[in-house]
Amino acid sequence: MEFTAKQLAQVLKGTVEGDPQARVTSFAKIEHGKSGHLCFYANPKYEQYVYTCKASILLVNKDFQPKQAVTPTMIRVDDAYKALADLLKYVTVQKRTDRRHRGFRSSWFLTTKFGKKVYLGSHSYVGHHAKVGDYTKIYENVYVGDNTVIGHHCIIYPGVVIYPGMVIGNNVIIHANAVIGSDGFGNAPLPDGTWEKIEHIGNVVIGDNVEIGAGTTIDKSEMESTIIGNGVKIDNLCQIAHNVVIGDNTVMAAMTGIAGSAKIGRNCIIAGQVGIVGHITIPDNTTIAAQSGVISSIKEEGQVVMGSPAIPLKNYLRSYAVFKKQGQ
Repeated sequence: MEFTAKQLAQVLKGTVEGDPQARVTSFAKIEHGKSGHLCFYANPKYEQYVYTCKASILLVNKDFQPKQAVTPTMIRVDDAYKALADLLKYVTVQKRTDRRHRGFRSSWFLTTKFGKKVYLGSHSYVGHHAKVGDYTKIYENVYVGDNTVIGHHCIIYPGVVIYPGMVIGNNVIIHANAVIGSDGFGNAPLPDGTWEKIEHIGNVVIGDNVEIGAGTTIDKSEMESTIIGNGVKIDNLCQIAHNVVIGDNTVMAAMTGIAGSAKIGRNCIIAGQVGIVGHITIPDNTTIAAQSGVISSIKEEGQVVMGSPAIPLKNYLRSYAVFKKQGQ
C-alpha cells in the first residue's frame, strides 16, 4: 500500500495540516512511528509521543490542540480511532486476493451450490447439498458438512470445521481452527455409575456480521438450535455449549465458557475467562468483568458484575476492601 496525505484526507473526509504529498507505506503505533509510517493519536495518555513521533502522517481528532511542535503531517478527522479502523478495513480488503477458483484437490459435489465468485482453497471440502453465497472465501483445509448454508461475503479461514446442517449468515468471519456444530456435552448417568451419551441432532444458527475467533467451539443443540445473534463478536478460545442463545451485538473476550441452555441478552460485554453456568439468563446491556463466575440469573438490565460468584460491582468493591484488610 502507498497513500499520500491528500489521498487519505479525501478517503477519510479530513483536512491536511502539513505536506499534502507526504507518503506512507505502512502503519505503526505512535510510540514506534518512523518515516513512511502512518500513526494515530486518540488517547490523551499517549500525548507525549505526539511530539517525539517521526511518522510521516499522524491522524488526530479535529479538536486536538498541540502544546509543542509536531513533526508528522497531521490529518484532522472527526474521530481518529474510527478513521483508523475504516482505513485498516480498507487496506485489509485490498490485501485479500480476489481469487475466484477451486483450489488443488478441493472437493465438492454436483448437489453443492456456489454463488458468484466463490473462492475454495486447496484441500477444502464442501458437502452434499451445501450452499455457499456470493463472494465467500473458504480457505485451505476447511470442512463444510452436508446441508450447511453459508451466506454472502463470508470468510472461513484455514482449518475451520463446520458440521453438517449448520446455518451461517452474511458477512461472517470465522478464524482458523474454530469448530461449529460439534456435539454438546450431554451424558446421562446410569445406575451402574457409567454415563450414556445423549445424541445431539440440532444445529447452530449464526446471524449476520458475526466474527468468531480462532479455536472457538460452538456446540449444536440437542434438538433445536444454538443461536448466535447478529453482530456478535467472539474472541479466541471460547466455548459456547449446546442450546445457548447469545443476543445481538454482544461481545465476548477470550477463554470464556458458557454452559448449556444459558441465554445471554443483547449488547452485553463479557470479559476474558468468564464462566457462566447453564440454564440461567443474562439480561441486555450487562457487563461481566474478567474471571467472574456467574452462577445464577441476573435480574436487572445494564448491571456491571464482578467476582466469583459474580455480584454487582459496587458490592464486590466493598467486599474486596474487607478481604484486603483481613489479608494484611
